[in-house]
Amino acid sequence: MIMYKFTLLQINIREIMRDRLDSDLKDAMRAQDKLRTGTLRLILAAIKDRDIEARGQGKEQIAEQDILSLLQKMIKQREESAKIYDENERAELAKIERAEIAIIDEFLPQAMDEEALNAAIKEAIEQTGAASLRDMGKVVGVLKGKYPGQIDFGKASKTVKEMLGG
Repeated sequence: MIMYKFTLLQINIREIMRDRLDSDLKDAMRAQDKLRTGTLRLILAAIKDRDIEARGQGKEQIAEQDILSLLQKMIKQREESAKIYDENERAELAKIERAEIAIIDEFLPQAMDEEALNAAIKEAIEQTGAASLRDMGKVVGVLKGKYPGQIDFGKASKTVKEMLGG
């Protein structure tokens, strides 16, 4: 019974995010905001592609965690592109990439600050009983499950490594 309620809660959270994306797309279209419209369409298309892939694996839709991961990936791609544009003196294209980053970032939960990140890592280490670098994967796995979209896992991995004596 408890598992059933948890599953319904997950579905509702996932649907809320999708509904918000759809609603924001309609608003952007009404406002004739081409950049926002295009960015939201890219997000929705990427989610739809992942949903199709998930159906092939027997799942209905991708989870909220997968959506957040997808959004983070999209941001990283745009950051890399903006950096390349800056290096090649294409400031106008870099500006567009950064504007898209700002739009995508609206749909991610607020990132953890340094203090909260350290507390979450300590809790995950205690929870897994991690004692050495060999246990690093367990700790990062717990963090990914508990804090999707809230942690930069590149930064978190370094901190976990330091805390485990690496």
